Amino acid sequence: MGLFRKLVLIFTLIPLVEFFIFYSLASVISLPYTIAIIIITGFLGAWLTKSQGFKTLMSYQKAVSEGRLPHREAIDGIIILLAGAVLLTPGFLTDAVGFALLVPPVREKVRKFLGERLKNKVQVVGKDLNNPITGKSTQRTSSDVFTVESEVIDETNRNEPGHH
Repeated sequence: MGLFRKLVLIFTLIPLVEFFIFYSLASVISLPYTIAIIIITGFLGAWLTKSQGFKTLMSYQKAVSEGRLPHREAIDGIIILLAGAVLLTPGFLTDAVGFALLVPPVREKVRKFLGERLKNKVQVVGKDLNNPITGKSTQRTSSDVFTVESEVIDETNRNEPGHH
């Protein structure tokens, strides 16, 4: 199935399913309660997305400071961003998917699934702070070290009499 057909299915079936769920729930618990649930899940989703995003940002910064490639953290950030976007879409099905993506164990499974699917399609080229390309820590060699000659000038006594 081509990408266009998949997109057409997504953009027609998901709204139809969401409308059916909305209509069914409103007929059981009333329209005001159904709308209240959507508003509450919107606020809860925004709060969870912000908190999970902040935790992931901290993990990303820690990985960088340790000299590791933050690939896991970057993928988690993308998944959290996707969760936030899905949670912005009004509806119960999309909210369920968005909330699921904010749960760390679910996110880990999605990350592993994406890693397997993309393993042979994506090539990472770069280096961590210790070792080019492989990402494995090694001892630095003399070619990694360079010397900068400098001179320290004490300017605290510069304006005193008798000092040149």
